[in-house]
Amino acid sequence: MEIEIGRGKTARRAYGFDDIAIVPSRRTRDPRNVDISWTFSFKGRDYNFPLPVLASAMDGVVDPNFAITMGKLGGLAVLNLEGIQTRYADPAPHLDAIASFDKEEATAKMQQIYAAEDVKPELITQRVREIKAGGVLAAASLTPQNVERFIGPALDGGLDILVIQGTVVSAEHVSTFDKPLDLFAFVESLEIPTIIGGCCSYQGALHLMRAGAVGVLVGVGPGHACTSRRVLGIGVPQATAIADAAAARTRCLEETGRYVHVIADGGMRTGGDLAKAVACGADAVMIGSPLASAAEAPGRGYHWGMATFHPDLPRGTRVRAGVIGTLEEILLGPAHQNDGTLNLLGGLRTSLATCGYENLKTFQKAEVLVAPSLQTEGKVLQNTQGVGMGR
Repeated sequence: MEIEIGRGKTARRAYGFDDIAIVPSRRTRDPRNVDISWTFSFKGRDYNFPLPVLASAMDGVVDPNFAITMGKLGGLAVLNLEGIQTRYADPAPHLDAIASFDKEEATAKMQQIYAAEDVKPELITQRVREIKAGGVLAAASLTPQNVERFIGPALDGGLDILVIQGTVVSAEHVSTFDKPLDLFAFVESLEIPTIIGGCCSYQGALHLMRAGAVGVLVGVGPGHACTSRRVLGIGVPQATAIADAAAARTRCLEETGRYVHVIADGGMRTGGDLAKAVACGADAVMIGSPLASAAEAPGRGYHWGMATFHPDLPRGTRVRAGVIGTLEEILLGPAHQNDGTLNLLGGLRTSLATCGYENLKTFQKAEVLVAPSLQTEGKVLQNTQGVGMGR
């Protein structure tokens, strides 16, 4: 639906996760009969993940040890190959320093830490090998500007899945100063699957899908540690962005016969948020902030985005996440608090079961309502409990 915001401009109405609710159907299901696994295929090989969750390529979230733990639990962690793990042979002192900075000085001092050392190709190879040595798939991210430069060392380490990631990635970058990456030719040349993002529109998602990606990351600036929406003024609320990308997936399937997976990237903190992302059309989710709260995360209770330390225009902030449990507790429980931040996959599984769906694919067909009043009702009830309510 379009609305007029002035005589010369109309705009679509868009919705975030807090604006919608999932409607239960006529059937319920035993949660033990629900399948939440995620699978994609590439060149005749199936990649199977019991958990449809990717850990964001944030330095405060993923290091090789975290990636191994995540992989053994059934998910997939993405290592940032242009971050602190590939600039310093021993990143621990620098992670300690980042956690110690006062809020007002954090961004400037982080810029200094990242600028002091360049990315080292030998460390890229080493970090990927460390993940592989743990017996799990190795996934890692590179920016479009540097992917051709560093893909060799990553492949030398045995990289299994490449994520080409930036604030916004397009299949048609224009520059009169540098030779743009030919995304179509580059992806076609690889013998490993590629996930590309971010995007937040129908056309943006469709172009990335046509480039040969097995999955696209949907989300520009929704995450807790990202300030792109404030700094750049761009972004689309996640519920609408995912639904638009799902429509692009259908178009791509009709054109090419290829099913390209939609991966909701950011803006999710609870099991209910994960469920809403899938109900809007996501095949899997990428999360950072919730996992930064794991005891195994390298950020010492903090996390920050990939562009937080940009030398000229930082588009992120260091956020205090705290430590609320182990990675297993955050993903699979048991939960010992009732706000939905522990046992995220239990929340997703129970949502499918409550609505009667047997897997993620069928859950994408769930009825969704625009229901911001439900959020208000919940807050009112919480605020009035124990104050004459009698319940």
